[in-house]
Amino acid sequence: MRFTKYLLLTAAASTLLYSCGGDAKHEEKTEEVVATDSNDKAWYAEEYTDKDEAGFRWKTERFSDIKVLKYQINGFDKLTFQQKQLVYFLGQAGYAGRDIIWDQNYRHNLTIRRALENIITNFTGDKTSDDWTKFMVYTKRVWFANGIHHHYSMDKFEPAFTKEYFTSLMSETKTELTEEVIEVIFNPEIDNKKVSLDATKDLLLSSATNFYGPDVTQKDAEDFYAAKMDKNDATPISYGLNSKLVKTENGLEERVWKSGGMYGEAIDQVTMWLTKAVAVAENPAQGDALKLLIEYYNTGDLKTWDAYNVAWVTATEGDIDYINSFIEVYNDPLGYRGSYETVIQMNDFEASARMAVVANNAQWFEDNSTIMDDHKKKKVTGVTYKVVEVAAESGDASPSTPIGVNLPNANWIRSTHGSKSVSLGSIIHAYSQGKGSGMLKEFCYTAKEMEMEEEHGAIGDKMHTALHEVIGHASGQINPGVGTPKETLKNYASTLEEARADLVGLYYLMDPKLVEMGLISSLEVGKTAYDGYIRNGLLTQLTRLNKGAIIEEAHMRNRQLNAAWAMEKGAADNVIEKVTKDGKTFFIVNDYDKLRVIFGDLLKLIQKIKSEGDYQAGKDLVENYGVQVDQAIHTEVLERVAKLNVAPYSGFINPTLVPQYDDKGEMVDVKVTYPDDFETQMLNYAKNYSFLPSKN
Repeated sequence: MRFTKYLLLTAAASTLLYSCGGDAKHEEKTEEVVATDSNDKAWYAEEYTDKDEAGFRWKTERFSDIKVLKYQINGFDKLTFQQKQLVYFLGQAGYAGRDIIWDQNYRHNLTIRRALENIITNFTGDKTSDDWTKFMVYTKRVWFANGIHHHYSMDKFEPAFTKEYFTSLMSETKTELTEEVIEVIFNPEIDNKKVSLDATKDLLLSSATNFYGPDVTQKDAEDFYAAKMDKNDATPISYGLNSKLVKTENGLEERVWKSGGMYGEAIDQVTMWLTKAVAVAENPAQGDALKLLIEYYNTGDLKTWDAYNVAWVTATEGDIDYINSFIEVYNDPLGYRGSYETVIQMNDFEASARMAVVANNAQWFEDNSTIMDDHKKKKVTGVTYKVVEVAAESGDASPSTPIGVNLPNANWIRSTHGSKSVSLGSIIHAYSQGKGSGMLKEFCYTAKEMEMEEEHGAIGDKMHTALHEVIGHASGQINPGVGTPKETLKNYASTLEEARADLVGLYYLMDPKLVEMGLISSLEVGKTAYDGYIRNGLLTQLTRLNKGAIIEEAHMRNRQLNAAWAMEKGAADNVIEKVTKDGKTFFIVNDYDKLRVIFGDLLKLIQKIKSEGDYQAGKDLVENYGVQVDQAIHTEVLERVAKLNVAPYSGFINPTLVPQYDDKGEMVDVKVTYPDDFETQMLNYAKNYSFLPSKN
């Protein structure tokens, strides 16, 4: 599970939008094209040139609702040559599978991406026109999202340029697309939602994601896996994690993602680089885990995947670690199939040592939780937590990246063998350097609220990230014979799990034990975090929705669920108050102690739902509190934010690791460079890491 790029956005991790953190310095802009149409500034574009005192350019450009940042790899030069090689090989393995996420996201994505890239590479006409700017912004949005659907809202992009202009570009550059694919781009009714969680529809037929054949229904898939699963299996495999489910003349079949199978051309490149990584592993345990990962890619065997995860989670020595394979299931409306992603990371020893107290006290947190005793783990095993420097990201983790991760996702492995939690420290720092201004004054109700956010917001978010990942996802247990959450809670499993982990963090942020442990200076940190969470859950996250939409993204549902439930349950005591000032709506916390009790009560309820596999209770909770939007408030929020002209989303250009060779052609070192140009990086990736055919 990941504490994602979508999270609170009220901290050093993400003061970029929803925080009421301090204002950033004035940004000097060298180029600006402002949209004048009504397409929600879909083709807004600007370039940033400002640098910090050390000459590093954190922000590079803005297009549409995206701000492109950079991050640094601190301490890379202190690694041994063997460690540098390991980081390089792991990074190359990640990039080699990049095409996979594009095809997973939508069946026409690779075809469209290559057409757009061919036009950019070969067009020699007027690149100063509004039409060309609109075309480039559309292309960059597609690059950023790894496909033609928004990475967050899941809505299909609508080009701001005309079909006639696009076909003229195709003609001038000898780019070929079928009429079917051109119609996909320009017809807003075709495959308009990558992932639909609208319970009134068939979740598969209404989703464009390419995890299922176009004629596979929700009932088909649910029945297929229900026949395979044994609720009494204490160590169930992750059914469906690494395959596409399709209909054939013989019935439903899984097309497995493995060497010699679906995506085999890219997977062979991934394993080639992983094999090189084995040769320079830091220790035998790390090398053995990598060998199992290679075996999994070669065979597609999900038992091998479990064996790999056990080996990986127990390989805790060394400075270098990684995430690689088909992991998070948010892009599958049924929660079975894992999106391809990789993150390569180096330990930040100083920061990890400061935060080790969280993992070291995991049993105390579990014992003192509000959840029922029967749902608590009697022995919390193998929990580790590190703050890391990111060296490379690919697939579903790039360009938009999580800020924290807890893996593996299998409940039984976490319970028996433990879990690894990481906070992506370099990403968090880069977000803070790229933050914007304006939201502070707009959505904080009082000067005191703003002051608290400035003083305590960063540490509050860091602590919430740590508690969410290390304690939240590792806590609780499922009753024997109940089955896995994706089997019992189905399409509500991800939302409820993220809500549960959020609530663990929120509950303990107001616990004096954190002050005693030296993790926070005072409970003012917790109060600040409560202010930010309610503000975001009920107000500012609505900027990410189109007018009239319901909430479908799991993390947004989780935040509104927690905030709205707390407001309702605390109504009699006015725990959270809705106020209006100068015609603007605000939500303020009047009683932090009572709010903590309410968060604890909801945590107990959601853990009970998960432990008992109560689908109807989980559905009622999500649908009643996490889905519907107050349209009047939503309209107001959109109007308030429109005046600020801020980008609600940020993502990153990756550093480039450049191997150095001697006269004999042998690698002798690896250097880091920091490219400034998003377009150039995307074109380089397309040239050097494009291994799949356009149709798979």
